[in-house]
Amino acid sequence: MIALTNQPTNKVNKSYLYLVCLVAALGGFLFGFDTAVISGTVSLVKNDFALDALQEGWFVSCALLGCIVGVSVSGKLSDTYGRKLVQIISAVLFLASAIGCMFSTTFTTLIAFRLVGGLGIGVASMVSPLYISEFAPPRYRGTMVSLYQLALTVGIVLAYFSNAYLASHTTDTFENETLQPIFSTQVWRGMLGLGALPAGVFLLALLVVPESPRWLLLRGQEQKAREILTRIDGPVSAQNEIEAFNATGDEGESNLSEVFTPTYRRALWIGLLLPFLSQVCGINAVIYYGPRILEQAGFTLNNALGGQVTIGLVNVAFTFVAIFTIDKWGRKPLLYVGVGGAVLSLLIIGLLFQMGVTSGPWILLFILAFIACFAFSFGPVCWVVVSEIFPNAIRGKAMALATLSLWVGNFLVGQLTPFLLEEVGSAGTFWLFALCCSPALWITWKLIPETKGYSLEAIEAYWKDTYRSDRTTHL
Repeated sequence: MIALTNQPTNKVNKSYLYLVCLVAALGGFLFGFDTAVISGTVSLVKNDFALDALQEGWFVSCALLGCIVGVSVSGKLSDTYGRKLVQIISAVLFLASAIGCMFSTTFTTLIAFRLVGGLGIGVASMVSPLYISEFAPPRYRGTMVSLYQLALTVGIVLAYFSNAYLASHTTDTFENETLQPIFSTQVWRGMLGLGALPAGVFLLALLVVPESPRWLLLRGQEQKAREILTRIDGPVSAQNEIEAFNATGDEGESNLSEVFTPTYRRALWIGLLLPFLSQVCGINAVIYYGPRILEQAGFTLNNALGGQVTIGLVNVAFTFVAIFTIDKWGRKPLLYVGVGGAVLSLLIIGLLFQMGVTSGPWILLFILAFIACFAFSFGPVCWVVVSEIFPNAIRGKAMALATLSLWVGNFLVGQLTPFLLEEVGSAGTFWLFALCCSPALWITWKLIPETKGYSLEAIEAYWKDTYRSDRTTHL
């Protein structure tokens, strides 16, 4: 196998780098918050609008349709109009959705604004990590992109806490007639509306961050790109990155069909399979249906909900493992250890259910072990890898395709988990998740190159050199 070529090291402007990347990571926070906040509103919305089972399901899942549409258009939009503008669009969509849901007077209006929020989720889930990967210097790229996953997990936890806090204050009274339904009698409005605060911060902060330097280079705006790269990592690194970019021959937009060519076929398989497997391993089954699973393990409802908050906190805590190690140890070691640990945890959980060991803390402990393994491997490493493996000219479109694969996996798990728990049982469900998770070990071994510390241009050149080497070998 052809080795990647490492890049020279200079002193990076860390404060500026972290500031810009944290702003972009807010897209992940909104993604996590909007995904988790819905769990506390379902029964309340159902009662207020007298929903039947189909309408209840539509309320929960309608945002997914918006996500799919958002992901589908985000690649083309970001390649044409820039990463920054499309992030601004996602922030506006989040803001409009939060405010619109808070003041919706009919179920139809509520659904419409949930769809708008789904568009924002779909767009942000692709463009935010893409922007960070193109902005960060090679030796910090893994850490910076992992901030997106950290923000996502923090958004989930804060949604749980804000829901719990608002639900405990439903008897409060307000003199203001507008606040009374939002924070008391129809508290689901406050739960959904609180998303407007981080959305507003995201929007305002995006106005002062720069455009992606690599997108500027694609558009022939070398001087602007040089200024940004110099501010991040000094003039020597800026010159090196510009020269490396020019050496790739990328210029303007390219057709997505390029990623289907033999040169990038391996990158395409990674981009499609890794995000998909990161979802069908069962992570969202635990996030969404954790209380139900824990109740089947013998926990009472209150304890199950407490366990759900614990799951969220562990998810946040172990994401820091990836942040501190991904650019030191590399992508592949984290995947080997994390995915291996996740498979083992899922097998043990299934065994505990099968043997009827539902008393005591064991099932919760191994669910937390599974979450911890996911949090430092699949969760952040998936975003890092898919944001760096595609060539500059089609990175936006190709990453949109990879993110769409993630949403397909998310949809399948969300739809099938209740059926599996009912028909296959808890033991069979977790064993099935272990089976779906395990191919990621083979993909890590056979397909994924170690990209720690290498520029995006070096990774692009690696695919070309590997393809030429393979052709020569087979001649």
